[in-house]
Amino acid sequence: MNISFESYKIFYYVAKYKSITKAANALYSNQPNISRCIHKLEADLKCKLFERSNKGVTLTPEGNSLYEHVKIAIEQIMEAEQELLKQEELEFGSISIGVTESALNIFLLKKLELFHRKYPNIHLRISNHSTPQAIRALDQGLVDFSIVVTPTIIPSYLKQTSLLDFKDILVGGIQYASLGQSIHSLNEIIQYPMIMLGKDTMTYAFFSQFYFNHKLELSSEFEVATMDQVLPLVQHNLGLGYLPYPYAKEYIEKKEIVSIPLKETIPMRKVVLIEDKRKPLSIASKAFIQTLF
Repeated sequence: MNISFESYKIFYYVAKYKSITKAANALYSNQPNISRCIHKLEADLKCKLFERSNKGVTLTPEGNSLYEHVKIAIEQIMEAEQELLKQEELEFGSISIGVTESALNIFLLKKLELFHRKYPNIHLRISNHSTPQAIRALDQGLVDFSIVVTPTIIPSYLKQTSLLDFKDILVGGIQYASLGQSIHSLNEIIQYPMIMLGKDTMTYAFFSQFYFNHKLELSSEFEVATMDQVLPLVQHNLGLGYLPYPYAKEYIEKKEIVSIPLKETIPMRKVVLIEDKRKPLSIASKAFIQTLF
């Protein structure tokens, strides 16, 4: 039996309004066309669906049985259409983002503020990860996309797009203010206690390679889990640390920490967007990504 969805939709409206005329108006059609479709549906199903009278139409027992099923299907489809329309207009939806502490502080926070102001009904879920964790969360489908800092190691099915170039600087607390008055070599700096992210992070790997390239070995007296934990330890003069300049700038201007110039040039790093090329993005996720550029 090959009965079209349109036929059931017409049946639904006639049954709902108990009137062929009202159903025709609701469907922007005409009464003869609606009547013809109902007669064909009755012929296809080999049963009478409506009793006709001057007051309109009423369902037969067979028609009522069919209506109970068709009503559920039609209304679910209509609800789905409305939900999709709301998503397209960004009145509804959710976005899950994996992000590193550095990327959040120096880049993403302002973008989140702008997007939320424009689309307040979109639910945003932010997961704080290290770079490897954020990439793994994306690979496992736990987040829609990730925003991390380089260096990164990603498989070929993930796509990386640059969002922001930034530089790291060496900083110390006020107790180390004298170090900020002249340029120092890494060889001079290694005598001071260092505050670094954990050895399992890509940031530690980045600076470890930086030291290795200058024939030195990086060691740290304090290891912390996130970038925002480096700052208070530096402020309390527990050692020196590396921070992204966009993040450290405010605290340098407040004279809470000092920038310590180095002879060696620290390579630039990037905030990058990581996407899974295998998986399509939702309308909300696509709209959010557009705000990143």
